[in-house]
Amino acid sequence: MTPGKDYILSKVGAVIGSTPYAVAIDAGDHRLTADEPVKLGGQGKGPAPLDLLLSALGACTAATLKIYAERKTWPLEGIDVALTFIRNDQGDRIERRLHVKGPLDVAQRAKLADVAERTPVTLVIRNGVPIETELMEGQ
Repeated sequence: MTPGKDYILSKVGAVIGSTPYAVAIDAGDHRLTADEPVKLGGQGKGPAPLDLLLSALGACTAATLKIYAERKTWPLEGIDVALTFIRNDQGDRIERRLHVKGPLDVAQRAKLADVAERTPVTLVIRNGVPIETELMEGQ
């Protein structure tokens, strides 16, 4: 990357209208709906925002490990990623459980666990990223 130059890695739009609390999300060529659970006043029309965060982490983890194993020509047959967001008096944490399928040896499995700790979304969540908010006037 060129020092001092910004690179847009992702751009998403989110719009809410009068339906509580359904949000239309435009992500490239894809349109999704996020919503709060019924118990929180939503309509349950889509995943809650926190579910989408976990989904991003799960998708990034699974895809990154699949790409890594393919490049190494390892016999990976599939990966199931289970994620849970937990909050208690000690703070928040995400538990990630990887179920790796295929005849991989112990060293290959250990390497995949190591790679999972360095996926792009893992690093963004773990390290944080500055968020710049600007309130725009008008329509």
